[in-house]
Amino acid sequence: MHTYRQELSFNIPQRRGFVNITPQVEKALAVSGIREGLVLVNAMNITSSVFINDDESGLHRDFERWLEKLAPEKPYNQYDHNGYEDNADAHLKRTIMGREVVVAITDGKLDFGTWEQIFYGEFDGKRTKRVLIKIIGE
Repeated sequence: MHTYRQELSFNIPQRRGFVNITPQVEKALAVSGIREGLVLVNAMNITSSVFINDDESGLHRDFERWLEKLAPEKPYNQYDHNGYEDNADAHLKRTIMGREVVVAITDGKLDFGTWEQIFYGEFDGKRTKRVLIKIIGE
């Protein structure tokens, strides 16, 4: 069994945003040389997310509206967590969207279903955060 590890860094200039990171994961897979196995991609911060879905801008706007209804950013005083930082909503949004994804690797490629792509979701931006890519296989 072989392993490969890589970190990606993001600094989203807005509070929230979605970035398609599929090309970076595919590049890491190519560098790893692994042809059969699994890739884990996870957010390394508690106010960001990694998830799989469609790369369609309308859907991303839908995510933003839906998440804002479930965990509105303001008023800040609605959350017990807020104090030093006003980011309680970002913690909740991360919980909803998830921490990581695992994708099968078949014949050296990500084994996706139709339209599937990997995304980094930022919910408390304006600072650098990391994403881990861990590839395991043969």
